[in-house]
Amino acid sequence: MTMRSLVVAAVAAVACLATESHGFYLPGVAPRQFKQDEKVDMEVNKLISIKTQLPFEYYSLPVCKPEHIKNAPENLGEVLAGDTIESSLYDLRMNKKEMCKVLCTLRYTDDDVKMFQDMIADEYRVHWIIDNLPLAVQLYDDNTPFEAYEEGYLLGNKVQDTFYIHNHIKFQIRVHQNPESFEGFRVVGFIVVPQSIAHKRTGDSVSCDANGAQTIMKGGELVSWTYDVEWYESDVPWASRWDIYLNSAPNDKIHWFSISNSLMIVLFLTGMVAMIMMRTLHKDIARYNEEQSAEETQEEFGWKLVHGDVFRPPSTSPLLLSVFCGSGVQILCMTVILMFFALLGFLSPANRGGLMTAMLLFFVSMGYPAGYVSARLYKMFGGKQWRRSLYLTAVLYPGTVFAVFFIVNLFVWQAGSSGAVKFSTMIALLVLWMGISFPLCALGSFAGFKREEIKNPCRYNQIPRQIPEQPFYMKPAVTILVGGILPFGAVFIELFFLLSSIWGKRPYYVFGFLTLVLIILVATCAEITIVLCYFQLCSEDYHWWWRSFLTSGSSSLYLFLYSILYYSSRLELHFVGTVIYFAYMGLIAISFGLLTGCVGFFAAFFFNRQIYASIKLD
Repeated sequence: MTMRSLVVAAVAAVACLATESHGFYLPGVAPRQFKQDEKVDMEVNKLISIKTQLPFEYYSLPVCKPEHIKNAPENLGEVLAGDTIESSLYDLRMNKKEMCKVLCTLRYTDDDVKMFQDMIADEYRVHWIIDNLPLAVQLYDDNTPFEAYEEGYLLGNKVQDTFYIHNHIKFQIRVHQNPESFEGFRVVGFIVVPQSIAHKRTGDSVSCDANGAQTIMKGGELVSWTYDVEWYESDVPWASRWDIYLNSAPNDKIHWFSISNSLMIVLFLTGMVAMIMMRTLHKDIARYNEEQSAEETQEEFGWKLVHGDVFRPPSTSPLLLSVFCGSGVQILCMTVILMFFALLGFLSPANRGGLMTAMLLFFVSMGYPAGYVSARLYKMFGGKQWRRSLYLTAVLYPGTVFAVFFIVNLFVWQAGSSGAVKFSTMIALLVLWMGISFPLCALGSFAGFKREEIKNPCRYNQIPRQIPEQPFYMKPAVTILVGGILPFGAVFIELFFLLSSIWGKRPYYVFGFLTLVLIILVATCAEITIVLCYFQLCSEDYHWWWRSFLTSGSSSLYLFLYSILYYSSRLELHFVGTVIYFAYMGLIAISFGLLTGCVGFFAAFFFNRQIYASIKLD
């Protein structure tokens, strides 16, 4: 089922590209019209807690369930996210009002009560779906000037040592109709109001007249589950029904502040690069190319003196450097394509699981440029072990990700969470890796080694030039750590929103801002690396290969340190949740470091080729 979903997703994406942008809906998210009294299916999804980060199936709780549960088909992204969409016992009819309709009455054992109490203490939220629209609960806050909503409702509340369960749900479903455009009704809002009611019982009948709130404290208690259904006419069109979630997102002014802050950094660095290129370098090159006497030649200093060593292959792990650059290119290509499709609307939150599925598909599809870039660089460095280069490029980064994912999955599986990936899904991931990414990487590597070796403007001398003693501020550790600050500073505000979305279990869909931040990040990485590389060469230190990669790549260190700060100030995770958090944040930091590192490396590489190609050499 998983592999079939992958194929369908890929075909659908290609088909949508060939369609006019104003004349199609994404697969599975087209509007549906309901007739009067027609059944509106309500499906249950998972239970989620930001305290544990462990999703559970809704029916893992002892709640009212249908005799025959129907599972909705899931794509790979939904499977990896732990989504379990199943049918429910709720009977909703379009525009039919219901009051105090009894779902069922259950008597709970001590074990059942303990399960409810543990989940209420961990603040688990219930997630349901109607017509592909998740339920929302209105947030009441005097400081919020607009209506704000949050996905999912709390299973219950704990007041001091007493546990209360939300056993009565008020459905407030908003519908839109436009007889001129379509017949029937469209669901444009799914709002619920959870309540805790200790129902009055007379024989077999249940009344919603409250005897206070429904506690769940000991076994043997009877708990009735009831619901109301109300329908409201709405002027909101179907295409805008997700706006209530968008309006509940952080203020756009904060995003614009982040963009403005990052742009100032880019403009500052651009000015420095322009000054170096237009003033310093232009004068240096002009003076160097003039006819000079022997005495004048001896007075030359700085970056021009190391032209015989600047393109000397790195003395430390040239193979590993080329592999890192190839993996960084793979991540960068995936990110750019992902942002392109996100801006077109293909990865909207309505297309549940689409973002994760697309990310995996695009990553494995970018194996060719990874292998090609790695092979070209390794050959330029004089490497001969092309098979080793291929295997490391195809296995090192994806294998690390898969190994960490597998280990984390063991913890999730031990906890009994629905987020535990099944063995069949693991096989599907291995098929994607070994069946698509590895062959493409092999093809790219073969093509890269077949190409002629990259010829640099300057040949390097047989005997390495001695590097003079460097001041403390030009030491590798100092420049590398300083170089990572600005790229991280360009993204850290948007990073807060991303982390809040990932670990707060909220959808993220401001891809326009994210694309701008990505562009600024790439520009910042390139420019800070060029500036620091120029200063390094002026100090007659020609060991710039690894340092150019690590200069911008060190921003991943600051990202991981920020994740520690975010964990300590924003999250209260249990042990398994902490393992999940730091394992995945470690992978995110590694991926971020490879992406920014490869950008910095190629920026410095092309910069050096340009300036040394401009001077006359004997």
